[in-house]
Amino acid sequence: MASFTRYYIKILLMLLIIGLATCARSKSPLLIEDEGNRRNRPAECHFGKELKELGSTWFPDLGAPFGKMYCIKCQCVPVQKKRRIVARVQCRNIKNECPKPTCEEPILLPGRCCKICPGDSSHPDLLQDTPVTQLNEPEDMKHFGALLTGRTSTMLKREEMLNNYPSKNPQNLVATGRFSFHKKNLYYSFYVSEKATSRPSAIQFIDNSGNILEEHSLVTLNYGTISSYQNATGKICGVWKRVPRDYRRILREDQMNVVLLWGDKQQAELALAGPISKYPALSTELFSSLLEPGPNTRPEIMAGAGGTAIVSTNSGVAPSIHLTLVLNGLFGPDEVADVPLNIRLESVEKKQIIIEEIQRVKKPNHDINVIEFSSPVSVYELRMLTRGKLQIVVESRKKPEALRIQGSVVTRVACELFQTILSSHNAESKTKSSGMAWLYLNKEGSLVYNIQTHNLNLADNPLITLTNDNGGKKNTELEDLTSSLDMDRANGIVDKLGPRVLEPLYAGDLGLNVATKTETSLIRGKFSVRPVTDARDAEEPYLMKRFSDQAPSQSVGMAWIAVDNDCNLHYDVSLAGVSNQYHPLQLYLVDMPMEVYGAPVHRRLLEEFASNHLEGFVLSMSAADLAKLESSVNFLEVVSKEQNNILKTKLKSVKIPKQCYPPSAENEVGNVGDDNSKHQSFDTKCFHSNRFYEDGEQWTSAIESCTVCACNNRRVKCDPIKCPPLKCKKEEQQHRKGDCCPICVGKYVEETSTNNNASPRGCKLGDQFYKAGSSWHPYLPPNGFDTCAVCTCDANNLEISCPRVQCPPLNCSEKVAYRPDKKACCKRCPDVKPPKDFKTNTEEMKDQGSKSGTLNSPTVIMANGGCKSHMGYHTNGQEWHPVIASHGEQKCVKCRCKDGNINCEKKRCSRASCQNQKGAKKGQSDDDCCQCRARRHQAGHRKKQKQQQQQQGGSKS
Repeated sequence: MASFTRYYIKILLMLLIIGLATCARSKSPLLIEDEGNRRNRPAECHFGKELKELGSTWFPDLGAPFGKMYCIKCQCVPVQKKRRIVARVQCRNIKNECPKPTCEEPILLPGRCCKICPGDSSHPDLLQDTPVTQLNEPEDMKHFGALLTGRTSTMLKREEMLNNYPSKNPQNLVATGRFSFHKKNLYYSFYVSEKATSRPSAIQFIDNSGNILEEHSLVTLNYGTISSYQNATGKICGVWKRVPRDYRRILREDQMNVVLLWGDKQQAELALAGPISKYPALSTELFSSLLEPGPNTRPEIMAGAGGTAIVSTNSGVAPSIHLTLVLNGLFGPDEVADVPLNIRLESVEKKQIIIEEIQRVKKPNHDINVIEFSSPVSVYELRMLTRGKLQIVVESRKKPEALRIQGSVVTRVACELFQTILSSHNAESKTKSSGMAWLYLNKEGSLVYNIQTHNLNLADNPLITLTNDNGGKKNTELEDLTSSLDMDRANGIVDKLGPRVLEPLYAGDLGLNVATKTETSLIRGKFSVRPVTDARDAEEPYLMKRFSDQAPSQSVGMAWIAVDNDCNLHYDVSLAGVSNQYHPLQLYLVDMPMEVYGAPVHRRLLEEFASNHLEGFVLSMSAADLAKLESSVNFLEVVSKEQNNILKTKLKSVKIPKQCYPPSAENEVGNVGDDNSKHQSFDTKCFHSNRFYEDGEQWTSAIESCTVCACNNRRVKCDPIKCPPLKCKKEEQQHRKGDCCPICVGKYVEETSTNNNASPRGCKLGDQFYKAGSSWHPYLPPNGFDTCAVCTCDANNLEISCPRVQCPPLNCSEKVAYRPDKKACCKRCPDVKPPKDFKTNTEEMKDQGSKSGTLNSPTVIMANGGCKSHMGYHTNGQEWHPVIASHGEQKCVKCRCKDGNINCEKKRCSRASCQNQKGAKKGQSDDDCCQCRARRHQAGHRKKQKQQQQQQGGSKS
């Protein structure tokens, strides 16, 4: 709620400034910085909690009671900031831009800013509130490639850019990239020379003029390491989210370049750049190769040389290979036209030549040259290719030993994994088994698979196989993975892959089937390709299981979650077995400090969705909320429209980049409010004995016996139980097993001794239970036990009474009276000892009860016509002097209890007592409670004399 308030204040201030600017007739627009403190801001605007695409226009909506401001036009515009292009929000008042109506009585239509004449169909402000037009991207926007060498990086050596990029590349590093455009997102993947001692630290997208359009940090974790997928494949993965329309045009027209940077923010060590171009062969690419200067070549001659190969195969009746080579650096200074090159596809181990071609380059270019050709191969040679045993060599015909580049054929550059959800596809099946699987190809071309199941009965001898699920009547079994099954997981690597597995994998026909001795297909799923970015760059996904019996019987889910370098939370959820009748669905992130009883739970709505797949993000989460992903217990929940939990999974500790930690302490979770839902702070509770307690709650300690604890202002205070004194003989006292304090033996104890199996009788005060007949001092945190009161659980009627100590009257003044110590119940006069016969009201009741042979409880007293006052309970007929806290005992007032009613009277003086004044002061009787008439008459006489004197003085004047 606080962020909304700040948002409204910001808009109102903006409108105020616009108004002032209008009054001053200033025509300059108002620029407002978009929110965020990132060093490299994306080319999009943050307006409140919304993301606005570059070039979009809108009317700011302030919500109730203000509504949409139709006279304020806002636009997301690019702003040049040195070499960087950042997005800014620009708003201006358009009311003064309205044309003057020609009629005498113009009208203002709802939702408009400018007045028009009645019947006029033209609206000058009609087309203001429009987003960027969503154009259908052409087919050639799908796949792109890039080669990054010293020669393709010559654009960085321009005079105006020399100070920004280092040009030295002593190791002659080479890189190649692949780009896939999908739903306004540009996914990128790179292979870099193995000679590089470290990964690139950043990637930039620049135009032909050198302006930085977008920049990403490539360090994914706070330890400086890379993700498990990128580590296993040697790839560099990422995505440019929500590419603006103008930048998409630059990309489509081959005017965008990519730059890889090594080093830190203060000092870049190396920069490799290259143009991003369209290559038709990328749509069918199955393998890739990074071509670098070959061994024994001279570095000074091969400086800046390199290349990449796009490899496609066909394993039909006539197997063949198609190669697209993008290269440079193989031409001598005198070779300017029709230059021949030797191209070989050969075995790495046996040096067996598979393909040998001579291709001529009509006009060699300094940076980029493209060669394409196809060649038939055998099935055996195709199998060698799929297993990573072949390499490509390209050399000059004129100087083959000096001008040569080569590289192994490996898994294609694209960062991708294949995932599926395992569920029953039989509507009549009653199985509760489910699962998920994900796999990818490592750099050597081996298949790395991960399978997780739930409720799979191992006694049924399950069989796990990869199948070719191409829509035929019977699926073909390709690989048996059963041997790697351990409990509920199966993980392993399939080394010897062939086209029979790779082709259905890339074609989307590879499936996973789990069969048993009774069912040929208990659960199964079909793999689909997903780019490895954001949430899917996490270590592993989570299996979302049924939360309750109300969930669909065959429902199952698969969830990825991760935090990027800009502190945004990404999530990707896929569901199966959830029909449309449960839609819309809601995804919640639930966290608690630890999974114990009473722990405070914070539920945050991430997103509402209406399909079985959801991919989203939370923009710039607070540092404290992100820290909880590592330090707290977290869950992901899918909830139906009836607010019934369908699927749930417990998250492991989510890794957070170092820069996303709170500035105060990396692991401290503060009290942070949430804008989307009410946040129940962890700081309002106390944690003790492995559970949480509410503020003000009391409990008996499970760690120390006979100890009472309380939660007060987030702090736990425990005190040992103090037993009140018993007014019975020692031989009548009994300390029962499990009790902290002894009790006087009575009728109740005799009864329970003969009936030990009966449930214990007693009284309940709050959450505490006290056995019948027990007594205790009340516990009042934070001061501890109040020894000036004794509570008793009556053994007969199980009622609790807590009378306080009745202090004796004091003859000294209140200013002189004092307490001997802080824990003393009553004040005392100096050097005066309290009477020995002083007893509490409860003790008097017990003494009276002992005389009559019974223990009088408040209920019995009241039933027999007794009374209740602030001093306690009084039996019928009892008399007493009331006690006032600030004045002590009132001896001149006597109270009497009669049939449930209390009557108090002040003592009256007889005439005889006033006439007897021997040895007494004038006007005062022997009885201190009596004030005689004479004294009252004298007081009236003195008053009359004073009035007469005043009258005489007035007449003289």
